[in-house]
Amino acid sequence: MKEAMLYRQLDEDRVHCFLCSQHCRIEPGGIGKCGVRQNRDGKLWSLVYGKPIARHVDPIEKKPLFHFLPGSTSYSIATVGCNFQCVFCQNADISQSPRISGAIYGRSAMAQEVAEQARKEGCASISYTYTEPTVFMEYALDVAGLAKERGLENVFVTNGYMSKEALDAAAPLLGAANVDLKSFNDAFYREKCGARLKPVLMTLERMKKKSIWLEVTTLIIPGLNDTKAELKQIAQFLAGLGAETPWHVSRFYPAYHMMDARPTPVEAIRRARQIGLEAGLRYVYTGNVPGDDGENTYCHCCGALLIGRIGYSIKKHNLKSGVCAKCGTAPAGVGLD
Repeated sequence: MKEAMLYRQLDEDRVHCFLCSQHCRIEPGGIGKCGVRQNRDGKLWSLVYGKPIARHVDPIEKKPLFHFLPGSTSYSIATVGCNFQCVFCQNADISQSPRISGAIYGRSAMAQEVAEQARKEGCASISYTYTEPTVFMEYALDVAGLAKERGLENVFVTNGYMSKEALDAAAPLLGAANVDLKSFNDAFYREKCGARLKPVLMTLERMKKKSIWLEVTTLIIPGLNDTKAELKQIAQFLAGLGAETPWHVSRFYPAYHMMDARPTPVEAIRRARQIGLEAGLRYVYTGNVPGDDGENTYCHCCGALLIGRIGYSIKKHNLKSGVCAKCGTAPAGVGLD
């Protein structure tokens, strides 16, 4: 275990954790909503430090990040736990396992081991992903510092519910983030995720101001967040952050407590992409629809194909020295050369 960051002691050995926007007030012996931070005699401890449940080499496109070091691999790690309880979680077996089993699973791997393994595997970055990186922030920051010393970038794949203080701590080490913007409806966040919308929007705005390369993903779920009005609200908000902000609209498949739901129709994903483009976003991508034209990157100036993809693989690359081979316009992003 390691003593947690970003908490304050209260009376009667209670603690207030402000690592994320849940702002848990935890009684002695109690555990926060994330399932992995425990109050022991008035001190808050991380139960998952150095205990990754997953370590894999992934294409950076799987995060998904399409405008950050495309074609590279990212060493991807996660611990158990999450500060959300999404009923449609795609990784509930690890994100919710502390609540389901009451146990903390993971194999010991200290920060230096992770950073060294990432370098040996030839990865360009380390991604903190699969579950919510905020809940293992102490571990993530130690790994990220060592990664940066070795010339590797760091990526958060996050629900965006971190506190301002947590983002301030992580930002100097982060090259990029993909944030899930699950809905533009606070009731959706409260009822389906156990959270609120506003803190996520604030994180997106703060990341932009801190010049972290930002891409956003929305899982389109039939009947819950797929109306034209709501998708337009999301697209307009993202366009307000910057027209260069990539938006990934992804197809839902039944999972966790929504096994009886139907998958998102492909046409609904394509309509969502069109809504994003009409709102002024330059790069809107269809997710979980392999082979769709919406997986490709096109020049926002002349419309030429810049990067052709199928799934997580790049099949065509029509950039010359980082600019469109046809008109010379540079697409937004990092390492697109």
